[in-house]
Amino acid sequence: MGNPSGRPIVFAHGFGCNQEVWRHVVPQFTDDYRVVLFDLVGAGASDLQAYDYAKYDSLDGYAEDLIEMLEELDLTDAVFVGHSVSAMIGVLAAKLDPARLGALVLVGPTARYINDGDYVGGFEEGDILALLDDLDSNYLGWSAAMAPVIMGNPDRPELGEELTGNFCSTDPKIARHFARVTFLSDNRRDLSAVSLPTLVLQCSEDLIAPEAAGQFVHEQIKGSVFVKLKATGHIPNLSSPEELVRETKTFLA
Repeated sequence: MGNPSGRPIVFAHGFGCNQEVWRHVVPQFTDDYRVVLFDLVGAGASDLQAYDYAKYDSLDGYAEDLIEMLEELDLTDAVFVGHSVSAMIGVLAAKLDPARLGALVLVGPTARYINDGDYVGGFEEGDILALLDDLDSNYLGWSAAMAPVIMGNPDRPELGEELTGNFCSTDPKIARHFARVTFLSDNRRDLSAVSLPTLVLQCSEDLIAPEAAGQFVHEQIKGSVFVKLKATGHIPNLSSPEELVRETKTFLA
């Protein structure tokens, strides 16, 4: 998709979503970039039979998939734009094969969701465990309740409704497993290994990835650029795509 001779740019979605969440962003890059869109295994139109619970018991399995995809497409120096949990998938992929990736754009990243000493991830461990228990017992009900909270922007309920639809279209068994992998992950020690040019995009009023978590990612990745967006909530690719595009293009210029 896009300019076949342009620099590759890869967009990766977050938990409960699929590649459609980038539909307002991608058209702004097709003139100058070779655009790659994909669904994480277990999401969207991916082959659910390929979901290996052992492989995807950590985010490393998804990072391996990303590098394999870039190898298959014979792409190097790619810009990786990862939203939410995919931000850490990009960090892990950069450790696996930095030559395949040339820059990281981390949208709403957090290296650990659970508070730990001086580290602020935004949640106490008991809160995360209760959230996961609720998800296990009633995934559809959890999705209907949590999607609008994750999205933010209560004055634009259609955004929360879209995210709820995305959550509800995901296989519940896979979603429950991926949620545990996501919300119990700890990638803090992986950040310092990143040597690529990196942009950290932080939303305002993000209940999932608070500013302290984004600042931590920025501080741990040497030379990274931190930008606080005016966009509120956790999914600026839907709520404020123009701002996300502008800041990404400014960084890549």
